[in-house]
Amino acid sequence: MTGAPQPMPMQAHDIEALIREAFPSAKITITDLAGDGNHYAAEVIDDSFKGKNRVQQQRAVYASLKGKMDGAHGELHALALTTKAPD
Repeated sequence: MTGAPQPMPMQAHDIEALIREAFPSAKITITDLAGDGNHYAAEVIDDSFKGKNRVQQQRAVYASLKGKMDGAHGELHALALTTKAPD
């Protein structure tokens, strides 16, 4: 079977590094949900989220991933995202 080569799965530290570029002082927790490098959960807690709703917060985090989740050929298949401002 031929076709486009599948991208290498992302590692948790790669995901954290991309998010950290946009949110340098955030508390970031990345969890590999399936052990396959394709299904992660991320919790991002950052002061910049104050006054923003959940959708605005999550859009900002997805933007920091710079297209890594785009389409069927993205390097990151699934990311369960939790965002909030610190208490």
